[in-house]
Amino acid sequence: MAPDTPGSSGPVTPASRAQEPTGIGARPHQVTHHRRKILIPLGLFLATCASTFWTGTTDWMPIFYMSSLERAGQVMLQNWQQGAVYMVAVLGILLLHEMGHFVMALRHKVPASLPYFIPVPFLLFGTMGAVIGMRGSGANRRQMFDLGVAGPLAGLVVAIPITWIGIQQLAPATPHPFDIRLHNPLLITILINYLRPDLAADQAVYISQVNPLLMAGWVGMFVTGLNMLPISQLDGGHVAYALLGRHAHSLARGLLVAAILFVLISEQYNWVLMLVLVILMGTDHPPTANDRVQLGWSRRLIGYVSLAIPVLCFPPMGITGVVR
Repeated sequence: MAPDTPGSSGPVTPASRAQEPTGIGARPHQVTHHRRKILIPLGLFLATCASTFWTGTTDWMPIFYMSSLERAGQVMLQNWQQGAVYMVAVLGILLLHEMGHFVMALRHKVPASLPYFIPVPFLLFGTMGAVIGMRGSGANRRQMFDLGVAGPLAGLVVAIPITWIGIQQLAPATPHPFDIRLHNPLLITILINYLRPDLAADQAVYISQVNPLLMAGWVGMFVTGLNMLPISQLDGGHVAYALLGRHAHSLARGLLVAAILFVLISEQYNWVLMLVLVILMGTDHPPTANDRVQLGWSRRLIGYVSLAIPVLCFPPMGITGVVR
């Protein structure tokens, strides 16, 4: 997610501002500030490598191993290959997502930071995604569209083949007590029906049956679908505003109302925090620097197709537990 323009590669809210670029003639304190903009993203990236490796070695149940250093060490030695595969796959998806935003920002000369990854070693994903600080208030309509759509499309380029291979390696479901159910987004359901018809009846996968590639693909689909929701300053919000102008506000408000009704009717209260954050962030996308710039037919085509990404990649039922 880019806080001022594009969205994120993770379920996080816009929260930071872009920093002033430093040049060759920068004063000493500016040079130090520039170095910090490299060291902090690098440190967070390495920490996220560690946290995703850790969660992968624990079969994505890290909380069960955090009370004993001995157990933690044993499980890492036993499952280090699984942890390494998951780490590379999930960070590959997230990094390419953020690089899509970053490269497009460079193309349009919009000041942007390096990605700030968010490690969370006690959650099953091992990360809450990443953010990019970007000063997008000067971007026009066409630039805003490019900045918003580039990240999700780049991430899907990696997420789809990773998910494809992961489904081919998927084991039959044998859920155990206190297992966790990952409800499949529509795209994963379609791929399972095509690649593994023996598992086509399953509408979810379980933590106990997933492999590291499928888990990374599921996370990548979830992140991409979430960020392409056409609300506020998420990636989908940028795309929707570029396509529809102020009519995108009605779309965003209607989607928020529908989401609230869905949570109340289905009792999926795990989405409440996300709804609160969206409400605090605001549903309406601000105007661009120039809303009159034309997108052209090719961008419009890509934009309308990309608005189907939440339908294909976002799992409304999310994550639930199994108690037997």
